[in-house]
Amino acid sequence: MSSRTSTLAPARPHTAAWRGSAPILAASVLWGSTGTAASFAPAGTSAAAIGSAGLALGGLLLYLTGRGKRLRPNASERWLLLLGAVAVAGYPVTFYPAVARTGVAVATVIALGSAPVFAGLLAWLTGRGTPTPRWCLATLIAVIGCALLVVGPQLATATTTIDPLGVALALCGGLTYAVYSLIGGLLIARGHASNSVMGTMFGLAAALALPIVLACGPAWVLTARGAAVALHLAVFTTFLAYRLFGYGLRHTTVETATALTLAEPAVAALLGVTVVGERLPLLSWSGMAVLAVGLALLTRPARARD
Repeated sequence: MSSRTSTLAPARPHTAAWRGSAPILAASVLWGSTGTAASFAPAGTSAAAIGSAGLALGGLLLYLTGRGKRLRPNASERWLLLLGAVAVAGYPVTFYPAVARTGVAVATVIALGSAPVFAGLLAWLTGRGTPTPRWCLATLIAVIGCALLVVGPQLATATTTIDPLGVALALCGGLTYAVYSLIGGLLIARGHASNSVMGTMFGLAAALALPIVLACGPAWVLTARGAAVALHLAVFTTFLAYRLFGYGLRHTTVETATALTLAEPAVAALLGVTVVGERLPLLSWSGMAVLAVGLALLTRPARARD
């Protein structure tokens, strides 16, 4: 009881802001390695299988390590956990098919750009408050920067294609991310330990993702490269990232948390340049600068009436 009280104790604005922002930005750095890691998977492996395998293994790790502080949810919270698990499992089966239909750039911009908007709308609809003007401005700047960063290479070569179903799937991916973030934040705000909330929700999602892995053919996981990729996604982009994300949710709003994860494509782009050898046009570098401005506004300590 004393440890829970201490985590919610008042802190200086700058310290309180970074207690939430820093772990979420760290989680975004880990998520940004997903594409680079997945590029080392055996040829012919479907993106949905890769994402689901990482979720199945990582979700199991989150569940097993969260058993020390097992949740005792009431009836309504059990339904929330189940809905959150469905949303978690729904992300790889909506986002990765969107990537296949529209390309990485368009799917990433739509999914990540729509997630904070959905989070703000859901928070308003559920009575958790109205997003502040500063959040709206900072999120708009960050979304514009994200769009310029990710779409820049395709605009430079004029190869951008828009598929209506792919766009709809990417929007569903953004919605699922906003839903499980909102549910996680709500349960944590009610006093449940963040590790227990994430462990239970992702443990249930792992059980839902396992049939997808089996249906897509698990043979690739048994290869050395496939196992390395699956372990990276499980340990770093799921287990560690969502531990950090859950801790960050305890100290910041869901709307701000989802907006901060727009840093993910910047990390992915930098890894693509330094590890894979990709090249970014000037428009993408400009977008990265605009994105940095938006993220700086999001992480700036709030004033009294902000």
